[in-house]
Amino acid sequence: MKVVERHRYENGEIFETRSLRFLPFYYSEEIAESLMKIIRNQLTPDLLTKKYRKENETNPMYGHCYHSTQALFYLMEPHDLIPMSGIDYRGDTHWWLYDDRGVIYDTTADQYYSVGQVPPHAVGKKTAWYGWKQRPHQRSLTLIMRVLDACNIEYCYETIKPQTGGLT
Repeated sequence: MKVVERHRYENGEIFETRSLRFLPFYYSEEIAESLMKIIRNQLTPDLLTKKYRKENETNPMYGHCYHSTQALFYLMEPHDLIPMSGIDYRGDTHWWLYDDRGVIYDTTADQYYSVGQVPPHAVGKKTAWYGWKQRPHQRSLTLIMRVLDACNIEYCYETIKPQTGGLT
């Protein structure tokens, strides 16, 4: 069982944990490629921040690289996948995964090919996840659940608020 948690903090203390438990997919090149297809089918504008929505109307993969990469990373196990990012021709940061055999897993690479460009893999660098304490983004958790639903895989998603204070 894999557990992916997203803690929420207030004054440096955890006040809520969103926990997703599921059986992960075994990592192989074939499974990763299959998962990328499933992930692409689950990408919708509601997963985007407002700054990506206009271009996404004509380029449906645009703006989805981070959460689709993070979802693929968490969906598989065991693995030696490395999160990578690079600055693209627009000046935007693009994300993908890379393994120790040199295989690139770029779920949203078509956002470049569809407009006659190439993804910035040549300038990519190993990159830590965004955010406070490298926690998974909520959009990534939502996408993981959509993929699990599409594959008819059971999971448990719950919000846990730690007990505080003593007995009253």
